[in-house]
Amino acid sequence: MSSNHPHMPNAVESTKREMLDAIGAEDMDELYEQIPERLRYSGDLDLPGPESELELQRHARDLLDQNETCEENLNFLGAGCWQHYVPPVCDEIIGQREFLTSEWGSPESDKGRNQAWFEFCSQLGELLELDAVGLPVYSWGNAAGFAMRMAYRLTDRTEVLVPETISPERLAVMENYSSLSSRAENIDLVTVAYDRETGLLDVEDLREKCSEETAAVYYESPTFLGTFESQGGAIADVAHENGAECIAGVDPSTLGLVDSPANNGADIVVGTTQPLGLHMNGGACSGFIASRDEEEYVVEFPTLLLSATETATEGEIGYAFMPEQLHRSSYGLREDGNDYTGTSVYLWTIANAVYMSLLGRRGFRELGELVVERSHYAADRLSRLDGVDVRLSSSFFKEFVVDFEGADATAAEVNERLREYDIFGGLTLADDFPELGDAALYCVTEIHTRDDIDRLVDAVSEVIES
Repeated sequence: MSSNHPHMPNAVESTKREMLDAIGAEDMDELYEQIPERLRYSGDLDLPGPESELELQRHARDLLDQNETCEENLNFLGAGCWQHYVPPVCDEIIGQREFLTSEWGSPESDKGRNQAWFEFCSQLGELLELDAVGLPVYSWGNAAGFAMRMAYRLTDRTEVLVPETISPERLAVMENYSSLSSRAENIDLVTVAYDRETGLLDVEDLREKCSEETAAVYYESPTFLGTFESQGGAIADVAHENGAECIAGVDPSTLGLVDSPANNGADIVVGTTQPLGLHMNGGACSGFIASRDEEEYVVEFPTLLLSATETATEGEIGYAFMPEQLHRSSYGLREDGNDYTGTSVYLWTIANAVYMSLLGRRGFRELGELVVERSHYAADRLSRLDGVDVRLSSSFFKEFVVDFEGADATAAEVNERLREYDIFGGLTLADDFPELGDAALYCVTEIHTRDDIDRLVDAVSEVIES
């Protein structure tokens, strides 16, 4: 008689056989028949023998102790997931079981949850200066992919123009979303050139490529390379002249300093809420979609939208999902909905709402000013080193391109040597942006003091001179 695995009680053969019979499968291999043989590992894994729970815990701790974190090291790596200060109250509140377990419940228990979600949407809407904000999706890339598909449904066109400066990872996610089950062809993503001196989108190239076939023009501010895109109005004009939608990607932590893309003609605004009270993590960085409160846009949202209204009891407010929009989504129509939103990150809305309420309008401005001051100080100091230059526009926010072309060490070598100083350097760009030469993308936020920046500059100086 076979015995249970100490840590997987359902691994006993009789239990597996019962489950296979229930789903009508002959054996385990039948569950993986869609995976090509060339992608399957046929050997035996070199795994240790059975261990006690105590031994397993110790083994797991030993593995985890090999990690080197951004708390133990000085970090200048961003590129889409940034190290911002997270007030402890954000962690404290999302750790409360009322929020931690509040994703779904009965109609009677949903009132508090709906109000918390509504507070997130209303605060983010105020920041973006837009009235329709959906509940979040998994990441900025997911949000951009959904917005692109919204534009396809609005225009019945299958071409989307994106900047060459887009994050390679974000572009890959959008390409995953380009498949259209309702049509033989897919959405065609076409890149638009950028000015090599400023990092701004080449509006003339955009004008040449935008046509009656274009569903949407997508741009970002700041760009992946850190530059503020100051031509939002011109980009939106080109899109609208050709009957296309204008989609803008934005880091919301910049909006204490600059106008929302909505005020420059963007029809749909997407981005990430990771800078708003969320720690760096390997996934679920949270993406948002927002638009004007106009029916043609609202009915195309793939996400849930909340409304507030007065109740029969004077002074009380009720919160509920918009019923027609809910029905059109995958929550109502399942596979026939506008889009299937997949993994949701609703807990992050609580942290975001707490963070935004703590900062307020003045706090966002002070945050933006501090980030700009610190990042420009770092860029100025690094650019004074022999053989080191800062590329693209001087109008950037927290991230900037550092060129090591004239230095005695490559960007990759600098990063490797910086580890000896307990410093994580910037993201090397040679593979994805070869036109920028031997460069790296460095990130400086409000968590970096001037002493931190001086320490980085001193370390880089020693590395390239040794």
